[in-house]
Amino acid sequence: MWNAFCDVVKEVILIFVPKMTNKSNKFPVWMTNDAKRLRKSKIRLWNRYREDKSYNNLVEYRLASNRVISSYKKAKADFENNLAKRIKNNPKAFYNYVRSRSKTKDKVGPLKDENGSVIMDSNGMCKLLNNYFSSVFTSENIDKIPDTKAVFKEDQDKNLHDVAIMQSVVYEKLKILKQNKAPGVDNLDSGFLKEVAGIISYPLAIIFKQSLDTGMVPIDWKQANVCAIFKKGQRTSPGNYRPISLTSHVCKVLESILKDKILEHIDKYALLNPSQHGFVKHKSCLTNLLEFISFVSDCMDNHKKVDVIFLDFQKAFDKVPHKRLLAKIKSFGITENVYKWIESWLIGRKQRVVLNGSYSEWKTVASGVPQGSVLGPLLFLLFVNDMDESIINQLLKFADDTKLFGCVSSQEGVDLLRNDLRSLIQWSEDWQMLFNVEKCKVMHFGANNTKENYSINNTVLSVVKEEKDLGVIIQNDLKVSEQCSKAVKTANRILGMISRTFQNKSKEIVIPLYKSLVRPHLEYCIQAWCPHLIKDIKLIENVQHRATRMIPELRGKSYEERLIAVKLTTLETRRLRGDLIEMFKILKGLDKIRLSITANTLSNPRGYHSLKLFKQRFNTDIGKFVFANRIVDEWNKLSEEIVSCSSVNSFKNKLDHYLKNCRGLT
Repeated sequence: MWNAFCDVVKEVILIFVPKMTNKSNKFPVWMTNDAKRLRKSKIRLWNRYREDKSYNNLVEYRLASNRVISSYKKAKADFENNLAKRIKNNPKAFYNYVRSRSKTKDKVGPLKDENGSVIMDSNGMCKLLNNYFSSVFTSENIDKIPDTKAVFKEDQDKNLHDVAIMQSVVYEKLKILKQNKAPGVDNLDSGFLKEVAGIISYPLAIIFKQSLDTGMVPIDWKQANVCAIFKKGQRTSPGNYRPISLTSHVCKVLESILKDKILEHIDKYALLNPSQHGFVKHKSCLTNLLEFISFVSDCMDNHKKVDVIFLDFQKAFDKVPHKRLLAKIKSFGITENVYKWIESWLIGRKQRVVLNGSYSEWKTVASGVPQGSVLGPLLFLLFVNDMDESIINQLLKFADDTKLFGCVSSQEGVDLLRNDLRSLIQWSEDWQMLFNVEKCKVMHFGANNTKENYSINNTVLSVVKEEKDLGVIIQNDLKVSEQCSKAVKTANRILGMISRTFQNKSKEIVIPLYKSLVRPHLEYCIQAWCPHLIKDIKLIENVQHRATRMIPELRGKSYEERLIAVKLTTLETRRLRGDLIEMFKILKGLDKIRLSITANTLSNPRGYHSLKLFKQRFNTDIGKFVFANRIVDEWNKLSEEIVSCSSVNSFKNKLDHYLKNCRGLT
């Protein structure tokens, strides 16, 4: 059925879909047809002047040259203005424009093999990368698979047996496909599938239903073109590239339907442990960091000591053993048709590396979940869900990023943390998901910390004073200066790129680019590391100073005048606004997070609103400026009308009005 469908679709594409030939364009991307026409006219007048060097010919040429210069400026300004307006919806066009003006290109290689030989040709690099990506697969020991705790062992009616495939659902999934995404082995483009969704949704619904009923997955859906994405380190090392699988967009539609039903099943019966924050509804990097920093700061404020062990898996997504994963899936009550389809989708997969139009040979995928698929991240969450068993101390996960931490003010606390670490090591060995010992770190918090050693397989873990956790630099004194410096450095680098790339720096161009590309780096998870020192506040605010000074018509004006002209507020005001919004989400259950927040849900006779917060006692600045404490006074100043909003958007609108008119903040 799938082959017949592909034959018809490809024949239709061959007949009706126009082809575009990529030609080497000698003109810049911003060049318009009018500018090209004026340029030809200028060249023609120049040639005429060379033949007859009369004064009239010279005047005509100079007038034409001026018209060309004006048309160039207008064409470039219009192009850049349009690019800035579409930056949120089409960031790819912006970065393509940046790369077209940059001398450095983001490319793979040249690579070095095991013997140190340099490989520069595409075929050789494809083979080398494919061999490396395949070498990390897990050779699973199927003779000794640990027992899994069945979630619905006694109640089979709660199991997820099958998923109904409706044409309307298939149509909706096709319509939200992202355009300009590279196709899989079947070469069916996402833009084309989206355009003809109304026609192909019916036959695809039939194919999907048949695939689920029979447990058979077409070969095209089990094959992937792997694209190598550089991570960090030396570009010559194959180990510094991440394999991203380019799979069939049609298969992703069915994966998305299954994912929705599996998530609905998991949410209904609360099957995921609360320690997991990755790819989970109402949780994020921010909720993970807030829980972690809240625990550590509470202990430090009470003069207790905390040890944190940052754990790192070896090639986590590529090493998931399939038989063990399938056992975990079944323990969640995912059985019969859904289970058989996932089993068929996982086992017997193949991949090849694609680079500069060259292909490597096919390699069998012995383990792992495809990075780039829809189901892959969810299946990984199911696999690592039972890491929490037998853990007494705190454990937080964001997909494969894991940290174990607890209070170690006494030797008993140290022993408990070591026992928990041993339990995690035993889990990793049983389920063949080993830790990368070299990348596992220990951080000691608190004055007079005895700084005990922790080891994995007789290797003592290295101790660090700062560590990057989910994109935020954590220091062992919980200060945020390093994170501020890192955020400002990244933001300034992007501002410089904008300044070099765009000739026209009007506010219509600079401000949208600043909002979309620069400011997010200054506000990423800001509720977890909000600065309170004047030097850090000024350091971050200077980035916005610089951005507004880039606009020529605003130079010479004060910072406050520039903010009014471009309709921006200070970053300090935005941080206050972000804190209040996050507290609203927590209190309304929109962000699921375990924080020690005490709220009075009864009417208060003293004029407070019904969600008044109570500030905890604190002994140090660490406790004073932690999120749950620093926001209390500002939250309690809000009116009942604001805190009783039914949605986040309604709360934002009323909060903005309050900050502008009642507080006079800019």
